[in-house]
Amino acid sequence: MNNDMQVLLDKQAIYEVLIRYCRGVDRCDEELIRSVYHDDAYDDHGYWRGSGSDFARFVSARLTAANLATTHSITNVLIEVHGDTAQSESQVMATLVRKGSPQLADVMGARYLDRLSRRNGEWKIDERTVVLDWHKVEAWADAQAPIPLDGFMRGSRFPADPVYRHRQMATEQPS
Repeated sequence: MNNDMQVLLDKQAIYEVLIRYCRGVDRCDEELIRSVYHDDAYDDHGYWRGSGSDFARFVSARLTAANLATTHSITNVLIEVHGDTAQSESQVMATLVRKGSPQLADVMGARYLDRLSRRNGEWKIDERTVVLDWHKVEAWADAQAPIPLDGFMRGSRFPADPVYRHRQMATEQPS
């Protein structure tokens, strides 16, 4: 395989690491969060600094205790691959819906600065620094939605969220 094709495959694998992290924190799935970090990884989230493994435990418990729901969405992902190491910068928009009334949401624009490496054929994060670009708090009024919402499946935390049943059903399908 030529080098350009390998770099594209590596970038896709790294992108999936970043997306799995977002799913993990939004579902408060400690094991999924932990899976994106190498065992010796370091995470600097500003208000918390330490190992990636310890961060997985901390953030899943914190988000479950403080928030009804969260959404982390990454955009403008720039990945530079250098053999078995890489750097990435991802913009992240995070919305954290607080528990309590009136309903408040923290909305943040930040960036994930990641150093990653491929070990044993698998890309994971070695070091993450979160750069906060801006933050605001929104108060959400209890208003009627323009469409009926009763028929929608509702998001939840691990393991009750519909994505886990969806994934299980996909693996049980005969090929």
